[in-house]
Amino acid sequence: MQIPIYLFTGFLESGKTKFIQETLEDDNFSEGETTLLIVCEEGEEEYHKEKFADEGVYIHVCEDINDLSPAMLSELERKLDIDRVMIEHNGMTQVKDLMERLPENWAIYQEVMFADASTFLNYNTNMRSLVVDKLQGCELVVFNRCTDTTDKMQLHKIVRGSNRRTNIIYEYENGEIERDEMEDPLPFDINAPIIEVKDEDYAVWYRDIVEDLVKYSGKKVCFKGIVAFARKQPRNTFYLGRHVMTCCVDDIEYMPFPCKWKGAESLHMRDWITVTAAIEIEFNRRDGSRSPMLRILTVTPAQKPEQEVATFF
Repeated sequence: MQIPIYLFTGFLESGKTKFIQETLEDDNFSEGETTLLIVCEEGEEEYHKEKFADEGVYIHVCEDINDLSPAMLSELERKLDIDRVMIEHNGMTQVKDLMERLPENWAIYQEVMFADASTFLNYNTNMRSLVVDKLQGCELVVFNRCTDTTDKMQLHKIVRGSNRRTNIIYEYENGEIERDEMEDPLPFDINAPIIEVKDEDYAVWYRDIVEDLVKYSGKKVCFKGIVAFARKQPRNTFYLGRHVMTCCVDDIEYMPFPCKWKGAESLHMRDWITVTAAIEIEFNRRDGSRSPMLRILTVTPAQKPEQEVATFF
């Protein structure tokens, strides 16, 4: 039987415990299911089992994530005959480390990240990789402790830099809830005769074309990139792209596009060039996938950009 998991992530004192407590007190959340609550982080807030709507809630405190294992959790599932799992995740550990310790029949049903709006920017500055780790998989981000001076646009941009699909909610100190309805216009004009991609916008453009290739089919683009060649590569082809950092130095990756140009042999590895190209869609018969191919129209030498590694933020 598959066991659904409600995963709550965020840093210490971000509001996870309060939300889980209120959820388990809600009669609408319970229909007599047996719930296992795994607490991987203990803050100032404590759970009050006497207020839970159901008696069938078992709390397992995990002081060290290494204490969790598929075998141990499967034994808890068997022993308690649980129907669902709620996990209060420790913000100082990676979500993937938790996922590796879950039984195969346990599956994430919902993942929510909580963040204190007054401290989130500091976490993002000093622990960017841990912030991105929580943002990438969540369906909802709740910024609590918001005030009239909270820079919601800045919070919005950080979230969107890691996850374009998650919902965002701002919770004010007076209890008022506001849904994020900010539009995310692309930083370039996709309807222009030639889409001009600025150096600082390469990462956003690369992600957008990969996620929504069809809307770019047949369009022309102008951008700057660094040349690369594969060991075995067809004549008159090369790769052009930028190194992109998603969250930290450890995840920098070269993200290029395959290109066709009769003058490819005149280029050299690591040349910086600016190109104008027509975007075409290539179909892979082996796996049925589609990918972008750039048919190069013009090439000019270029200086590497001031910020050589492209980012989403």
